[in-house]
Amino acid sequence: MKLKPMNKQETRREIKRIKLEISQQTRELAALEVMNKIESLPQFTEAENILLYNALPDELPTECMLNKWSCSKSLFLPVVDGENLVIKRYNKDSVKVGAFGIIEPEGEEIDSKIIDFIIVPGVAFDRNLNRLGRGKGYYDRLLSESNAFFAGIGYSIQVLDNIPVEEHDIKMNCIITEREIL
Repeated sequence: MKLKPMNKQETRREIKRIKLEISQQTRELAALEVMNKIESLPQFTEAENILLYNALPDELPTECMLNKWSCSKSLFLPVVDGENLVIKRYNKDSVKVGAFGIIEPEGEEIDSKIIDFIIVPGVAFDRNLNRLGRGKGYYDRLLSESNAFFAGIGYSIQVLDNIPVEEHDIKMNCIITEREIL
């Protein structure tokens, strides 16, 4: 998508405005398309330990992925712990509402180095595989310590030609939307 050049805050505001126009049906269909594209990746097929996330209301839904993959993969979710994300094993019967109203797993923190494949949310992405998050740096800190494969996911309207990038911003290995894999 083409937008006039903007700073990070302006980009976040504009994408938020555009995402508000997406219907619930379109959200759910997009999530299924993204799930199918993720499953087509050899990196996903070979991965045993997947880090996913529970989507916030304005993010691409991940419930279908949690439900399907919890039967065939070891799933983990991030949990906000102060300024960082820690990783905990996902068990749908052992969750609580955590920071920012996100459903988080309970239990022991695990070493993030066991994760093979990380599915990363973003506010916006660009065609150079850059990601713009919400601005707290949680994922950039987590990803900077990982050797996993990083798949940024979102709606096609979240992919811009270019987004503002800083030195600490971590690139994705691929970006997946309902329309394409970059």
